[in-house]
Parts: sequence; C-alpha cells; structure tokens
Amino acid sequence: MTDTLFLGAEALPALAELLRRPAVGQVWVLADANTARLCYPLLQPHLPPTHRLIEIPAGEEFKTLATCDTVWQQLTEQNTDRHAVLVNLGGGVVTDLGGFCAAVYKRGIRFIQVPTTLLAQVDASVGGKTGVDFLGFKNQLGVFQEPAAVCIDPQFLQTLDPRQLKAGYAEIVKHWLIADADAFQQNRSIGMFVEEWLPLIRESVLLKEQVVAQDPLESGLRKVLNYGHTVGHALESYLLLQPGREILHGEAVAAGMICEAWLSREKGLLSEQELDTIETFLFSVFEKVQFVTLETEAIAEFAYQDKKNVGSTINCTLLEGIGRAVYDQPVTPAEIAASLRYYHRL
Repeated sequence: MTDTLFLGAEALPALAELLRRPAVGQVWVLADANTARLCYPLLQPHLPPTHRLIEIPAGEEFKTLATCDTVWQQLTEQNTDRHAVLVNLGGGVVTDLGGFCAAVYKRGIRFIQVPTTLLAQVDASVGGKTGVDFLGFKNQLGVFQEPAAVCIDPQFLQTLDPRQLKAGYAEIVKHWLIADADAFQQNRSIGMFVEEWLPLIRESVLLKEQVVAQDPLESGLRKVLNYGHTVGHALESYLLLQPGREILHGEAVAAGMICEAWLSREKGLLSEQELDTIETFLFSVFEKVQFVTLETEAIAEFAYQDKKNVGSTINCTLLEGIGRAVYDQPVTPAEIAASLRYYHRL
C-alpha cells in the first residue's frame, strides 16, 4: 500500500501528524449534515484548533455544482490560499465532491479523504476520482486527482445505519467477483455477518490500489472496477430523478451486478451455474430494486452517458467467470433493457 494510506487505529493520529507539518496552511473540514453530527466529534481531537468546518446538506441530490459553489465561496471569503488542506469527512458524496472542489480551487489545493461509510472506505475515497453529478448523470463532471492521504478508521462504521453498511458491502462483493474467486467462495456463507471489517477493507483497498497503479486514468485495466456500474449507474440516475424513489449507490451496483452477470451469460462468457451462484448470493443480502417493466428502456438510455463509452458504443465490464472481469464489452440499450427485465422477473 502507498505511504499516504492509513488504516485502522493509526489513521486519525497519522492525520494529526500530517496537519502539523510546516507546509500546511489553513485546515478546512468538509462534512455533510450527518457526518458533522455523528463523525466530526470523533475527528475533532485530531485537528488543529484553528481549523474551520464547512457543512453541506446530506444526499446524492446535493452532489452538484451548486453545492460546490457554497464550498468555494466559503474558501474565498476566508482568503484561503493554495497551502490550505481540505479534509473530506463523509461518504462517497463528500469525498467525491470535496476532492473535486479542492482540485479546482485556485488550480488545486491538497485534500485528505477521511471516509466514514463502508462504500467510501473500500471504493470512493481510493483511486483519485473526484466529481459531481450534472443534468441527472452520475459523476458527469470531475477530474482525476490523488488525495494527499486517505485515512480509514472503521470506528466511523458504527455511525451507519444497516442500509448504508449494506450498500458499501456491494463494492466489496464487486472486488471479489472481478478479481478474487477464492474470497467470494469463502465469504458468501458469511454475508453481512462480519465480526471485524478491517481485514475486508484492507483487502478491498489493496486490490483497488493495485489496479489503479497500473492504469490511473482509466484508459484500460481500471475499467474492470466498473463491473455492475454501467447498468447500476443508469438505474441509480433514473431513480434519482423520481422523487421518493431514490436508491443508494451500492444498492444500484448490486442490481447492476446481477444484470451484467446475466449479460455475461448471454454472451457466452459466464456459465448458468455461475450466474445462479451470483444472483442467489446477492439476493440473500440485498432487496430487489423496484421499477416497472415499462421503465426499462428509459433506464437503459442513461447508459449512453457512461464514461467508458466510445462514441455511440456503450462499453460494459462483464465476467468471464467468477473472479475474472473483461472490459470494453459492447452492449446495446436493448440488451441493457433486457437485462433489467430479467432482473425484474427474478
């Protein structure tokens, strides 16, 4: 692992040490309404007394340029210079948005990710992707920018409700399905009955770091990390625009993994038995995402904005067996809609 990644009990003391360095100027903390209340008190003892807090509303619907405006405005009003550090305390929305705000402000200030959800700890905070949603499309605007450090402390998971914890687990399962068949076999009998999260977090982060190190800008291999996300993002984006029907990112990815496993089977890459194993396990953990068959074409249209696409070709990451992913697999909106109808029938 990189020397800027700190895991477990050492994470917050390491953050405190980083913020004491002479080159560090103003220290800002970005939190949402939930993490400001539940997580900021755990972080505060490790921060310099002169730090300032920016609080934004909680929820994917606030992952927008309008929220960035409020962050940039506060930084500007306090004459924040380029030596400042922004500490992003939250889940994927806060780490993505905060990283983007930092990367753009005065052409870039340093930021440190302190992920507080399981999803952010195993996925969103690692790898240098930042961004916000735009016109209803997930992460439509963003830049690749590595954080100065990532500090992962599992104690923050105690602040989560079961639904949020489960949503993060989807990304761990994704890592098994694309690269670690043995871990999938060992853990599928345990499911969410995990006594100690740190080993699973460490394994997931290490796997993602290994992939990102080989392809930091997602020109090839890194695309395997998007398994479940072509259909998942389309489903998540569509439901985000339907008031009262919004779902969590991990819930969308869990549904997307089943749909894309079915597409893998349809294209002769995955066996019927492997498909059954994947969907049986995922349905043992995750509730079915609700939509009606008539919506499948409209959902599929959102895949045209997927960032893996080339021109009008929708590129998907599929499985050629449990533990082996293949990227740049072309799929059509009709095939995506068919996969959603398959999921709906299960």
